[in-house]
Amino acid sequence: MNNNTIHGNRLHGALPKVGIRPTIDGRLGGVRESLETITMDMAKNVAEMISSTLRHPDGSKVECVIADTTIGRVAESAMCEEKFEREGVGVSLTVTPCWCYGSETMDTNLTRPKAIWGFNGTERPGAVYLAATLAGHNQKGLPAFSIYGRDVQDVGDQTIPDDVKGKILKFAKAGLAVATMKNKSYLSIGSVSMGIAGSIVNADFFEDYLGMRCENVDMSEVSRRVEKGIFDPEEFKKALAWVKQNCKIGKDYNPEGDQHNEETLNKEWEYVVKMTLIIRDLMIGNPKLKELGFGEESLGHNAIASGFQGQRQWTDYLPNGDFSEAILNSSFDWNGLRQAFMVATENDSLNGASMLFGHLLNDCAQVFSDVRTFWSPDAVERVTGWKPSDMAKDGFIHLINSGSSALDGNGEQSIDGKPAMKPYWEISEEEKNKCLAETQWPPASYEYFRGGGFSSLFKTKGGMPVTMCRINLIKGVGPVMQIAEGWSVELPEEVHKTLDERTNPTWPTTWFVPRTTGKGPFKDVYSVMANWGANHGAFSYGHYGADLITLCSMLRIPVNMHNVDEDQIFRPSAWNMLGMDTEGSDFRACQNFGPIYGKN
Repeated sequence: MNNNTIHGNRLHGALPKVGIRPTIDGRLGGVRESLETITMDMAKNVAEMISSTLRHPDGSKVECVIADTTIGRVAESAMCEEKFEREGVGVSLTVTPCWCYGSETMDTNLTRPKAIWGFNGTERPGAVYLAATLAGHNQKGLPAFSIYGRDVQDVGDQTIPDDVKGKILKFAKAGLAVATMKNKSYLSIGSVSMGIAGSIVNADFFEDYLGMRCENVDMSEVSRRVEKGIFDPEEFKKALAWVKQNCKIGKDYNPEGDQHNEETLNKEWEYVVKMTLIIRDLMIGNPKLKELGFGEESLGHNAIASGFQGQRQWTDYLPNGDFSEAILNSSFDWNGLRQAFMVATENDSLNGASMLFGHLLNDCAQVFSDVRTFWSPDAVERVTGWKPSDMAKDGFIHLINSGSSALDGNGEQSIDGKPAMKPYWEISEEEKNKCLAETQWPPASYEYFRGGGFSSLFKTKGGMPVTMCRINLIKGVGPVMQIAEGWSVELPEEVHKTLDERTNPTWPTTWFVPRTTGKGPFKDVYSVMANWGANHGAFSYGHYGADLITLCSMLRIPVNMHNVDEDQIFRPSAWNMLGMDTEGSDFRACQNFGPIYGKN
């Protein structure tokens, strides 16, 4: 881990742990005794694999808790559950090399994500236990994930096959995301922005599906704290000096007669830096405020995600939230490298939740974008004289938003020499500085933002694998998720400039090409744009669509659109009992079992 990083759990509530449940044949007199060491070693090996591989998004290593004894009867199940409750276990994995008593040894916690690894061996029927106990889970309405290795192993072989390892890690990471969101808050700063549906914050969605609170403050709380000096003055000085050194003012595209003078721009810089401190303090609190006499304000709202309304009641007369959102969404600020915050522009809470999902799965910063324009090859050639080729040959989608995108999104970090976005603890000082150097901050377009401010401006490097997602609420159905895996592409500079300046040239741009399948909403690039469910989307580094599908199944959010290979999809075994059409069974299962917290 980079020595300059700032890490640690900044929210109230301990980080969830993974519980390992070693189950065993309960028959004493020779059977159980012969399996004790093998079964417990299986649990220990899995725990070591998880802890040495996975981290929480704050950089902490994931901890595992193993039951004190193997579990052969219901009394031992109860003792295990007591320990899990005490230790803060948020997700459980049952492991066994043998037959066990299914309904006596299964995890019956109503809201904890759960899976079973039944060892594929011939000496003892671990696979039989797996099938029998999954049937019990499904009969009782407690969906569980099935993990079963493809190849037979010898009894006592403590190797974890790659296919088993992949499923365990996918399940554990998604389960930890579920547990991490529970009892945290979405903080709505302001209300509905310009009639955008996603900023009509739906408390039922957050409470029933994510186990989260919805907290609300008026935007006047930000201006009150600015006017009353309710922020750390020493940190403000540090932040302002950092901004002057690292944030380059970009071209002012406003008409000459409307441009703000240097004195006004300096005041706007001071204001937006104060806004950034205040929005962060509203989310997670700040003990420094208590020292300054503001005890109530020091507490924060324990918000794992937030949104700032901005337009128009704020931006018509005060500097916009673009700088605050962009810096908070990034993996660094004046205090160094740190975990990215999740702050949705225009208070689009559904895109904020989509950002949160991505962050909890890939640990990286997230980019908030408008899904703005599909450029067909013919349209590009007509406007620029250049015919798209290579990855862009079938057209591309313009992802752009009013400057709230994480600076990580410009692709100035790298993995194996290729553009990337990384968890903050893997980012070097050089990469951080490149992200800053390749971002400009033009004065806001005063047609949009009468109160001024600054929007981030960058162009994402091409060739970066990314996944875009979006949650939408559908009357009568509830939330649905759409997912598009693809890549960023780079256009010739003059082509980029011509296309970019047809919209707002003061905002960050990503040219995006989704992977197409030749059918349905992924028939071609145009179809992806035409079938996208809202004006916003959230994207980040890597192809993690399969992980999103696994997470959504845990939360009972059906996926209505995705381009993930079917072999990568991993859902609870109950989904297989509801039909052979994969996406139809997903909708039926989610409707049947209901939101994870909705019936409790």
